[in-house]
Amino acid sequence: PREEVAYVTCTYRCTGIEQPDFLATVDLNPRSCHYGQVIHRLPMPNLKDELYCAGWGPACGCFDSGAAAKRSKLVLPCLISSRIYVVDVGSQCRAPRICKMIEPVDVFWKCNKGYLAATHALPNGDVLIANMGDPAGNGKGGFVVLDGETFELKGNWESECEAPPTGHDFWYQARHNVLVSSAGLVPKVAGRGFNPDELGKGVFGRRLNVWNLSCRSLTQCFDLGEDSLPLNVRFLHSPEAAEGYVGCALSGAIFRFYKPCEAS
Repeated sequence: PREEVAYVTCTYRCTGIEQPDFLATVDLNPRSCHYGQVIHRLPMPNLKDELYCAGWGPACGCFDSGAAAKRSKLVLPCLISSRIYVVDVGSQCRAPRICKMIEPVDVFWKCNKGYLAATHALPNGDVLIANMGDPAGNGKGGFVVLDGETFELKGNWESECEAPPTGHDFWYQARHNVLVSSAGLVPKVAGRGFNPDELGKGVFGRRLNVWNLSCRSLTQCFDLGEDSLPLNVRFLHSPEAAEGYVGCALSGAIFRFYKPCEAS
């Protein structure tokens, strides 16, 4: 059925407004008198979180977990605070509420990770969140995992020795047993703003990482160049697709990746 609401993460970072970020609910029903308008705001209980890339947990495609197709929980990671909010959108989709919160100290101590970015549900129903750094703001990629039913923090997805130098986004294709992740920026340096003099000094990520999805192991890396900064990763919108794209922020380039046998 057609979606009747949309959820939009909204942040006040760098606006000078000392208010908590919020989740906006937008009416998408063309028959509604509030069509295209924000009908509800859910403020977070903390300041300066910087809500980032929200994701479902679990999503309707997580058939391996036996999860129902209905998406009832939305996971909101925070880029600056490293906090994680779980929002109940199933009970009242037009007026969602926070049902769980994972504090930064738990992410720091259990995972030695911070600066949380993109969120996607895994085929087994667990929730995977990519991160950009360690608790001190040094560059450190990888992923943290939430239990898909309880939303408890389970720990790191990859082994410590295979954590990439930076991280940002990811996407996977379960039928090809592959996950592809992008690079990001070193958080404590990037927070000062863009400086061209820092090109080539390890501040801007340049790698595209290929993982074995079931073994959680890093199998291949591509260096896309000093002026790349690969961010958003997507496969073609088909569960059988063996190719995808990554967009790069600095160069403005879009790279295609694929299995050699799928080249055309």
